[in-house]
Parts: sequence; structure tokens; C-alpha cells
Amino acid sequence: MSYPQTMSRKHFPLLTLSMLFLMSACAQPPDQPGAANQTITMKGSDTMVQLGQRWAEDYMKGHPGTTIQVTAGGSGTGIAALINGTTQICQASRPMKPEEKASLRQQRNADAAEIPVALDALAIYLNDRNPIEHLTIEQLGRIFRGEIANWKEAGGPDAPIVLYGRENSSGTYVYFKEHVLANADFAEKYQALPGTGAVINAVKKDAGGIGYGGIGYATAVKTLPVAKDASAPAVAPSMENVYNNTYPLSRNLFWYTAGAPTGAIEELVDWVLGPEGQKAVSEVGFYPLKAPKPSQ
Repeated sequence: MSYPQTMSRKHFPLLTLSMLFLMSACAQPPDQPGAANQTITMKGSDTMVQLGQRWAEDYMKGHPGTTIQVTAGGSGTGIAALINGTTQICQASRPMKPEEKASLRQQRNADAAEIPVALDALAIYLNDRNPIEHLTIEQLGRIFRGEIANWKEAGGPDAPIVLYGRENSSGTYVYFKEHVLANADFAEKYQALPGTGAVINAVKKDAGGIGYGGIGYATAVKTLPVAKDASAPAVAPSMENVYNNTYPLSRNLFWYTAGAPTGAIEELVDWVLGPEGQKAVSEVGFYPLKAPKPSQ
């Protein structure tokens, strides 16, 4: 199967990706007699690390000659590793920037192959005790910029807002800053945490807390419906609303490779995009690239 070096990101049902993977493969498939064992390394997105680990576990069960090593560190870390050649697959929860693609071309003499592998609703997390029922993108931007500092200004109780989120190496941080803060700075009191799980734990324990992250991590917290603007309806971060493009913070999760994938990496990509790999996406809590067929 051949892949274009860059795939379109305009239609969510066709696209995806999140944590970065480095992969080194032998030329001879492991299933063939006499084939050498091979190791594939993936590095990147913290949002995608659990998904990457699940893919690795499931794939290795059916391919005993293959070892897949998955590490996190953030989308930016994975992209840097892909550029310097220390990983074969980068998992990213944001698209590579033009300057990053140019650096890859310069340092590795290869164009970035962008492969959507899953869909995500970037969810807004609230503590279960918070009575707020929905917010607009504009309100979220003002909250995370520090312009709204008390929940009563957003229709909630008289209590200070406590901001939790990701560090700046995170693709989720970059996406949120671009799409919600309009590239403005986060408030001084913003607490940057090392992973989405840490954001969930902080919000779960803090009645005044608010955070953001991938839908696959949204357990034991309230996920908030979000409105595009004050005149639009609030939309929940559900699978249906991601597929119909009505949830305003829908996004793709990506894999990147230096040049089109070949050999063992291509085989893994084909598997991830196939029924088994996409089933794992649903089981981890994210959304597959295409809507599941209704049961008969």
C-alpha cells in the first residue's frame, strides 16, 4: 500500500493521529522462515501513549518476531526525534509545522509522511461538583487567559477558577492555545502538568478546577459541552458529534514518518488503519477514523 507524503486533514472521518513512535525494521518480514527479529520504536504524544501501547501489545501478539517500543514525552519531543533520526514513528496530537517539515527535509533528506490514525475530541474537564453545563470557545479563551477568574462570571458559583493543562512540549497544549486562546498566552496561574492523566487527577480532586485533554482519558470527571460561539448550540464531545463535525474541538491524531512508510513500518501502518487497529482505538476511548457499521 502506498501513502502520499501528506494526507488531507479537512474531513475528520478520513483522518487521525496522537504520541510519537520510532521504528527500526529489518528488510525481511519476521513471519518468514529464517527472518531476523526486528524492533520498531515509536515516540511522541502523551495523549496517544496509551493508544500506542495498546496497538503495540495487540500487534506483537500476532507478529512474534516484532518488538515495538513506545515512549511518550510530548508531540514536540517526538517530532524532534523524527527529525534527528532517533525514532522511526512519531505520534503527534497536532500537525507538524511547516518549519518542522522543512527541518526534516534538510536533516533527513525526506519529506514528512502524515498519516491520520484516529480521531479525538479535545475535551474540557470539570469537577463533577461544578454545576456549569456548557461554555463557549470565547469563554474558555477568557478563562485560560485569566480574564475570567471566578466561576460566577461564567454562570457558576462564587469560587475561584483553578487552571490545569499540559506543558508546552505537548501537541494538545499547542492545539488548545491555537484554537481556544487564539495564540495568546495562558494565565500566570495556569498549572502545566506532565500528562493528561495528571490533569484528570487534579480536576477530579479540585471542585474549582478546569482542564483539557483527549477524550480517551475522560474518566471520573465531567466533560463539558462546548459552543462554537454565543449564538451556536453547545455540543458534547461525543463520537457522533466528531463524525458530523459539530464538536468545535475535534481533531485528528497522527503518525509521522520520514518518507512514505515501507517494509515493516508499512505493514504496521496498514494494520493500525485496518479493522483490528481501529477496533483498539475505540476500546482505548478514542474514535476510529470511520464510523462503526451499525450492528445487524
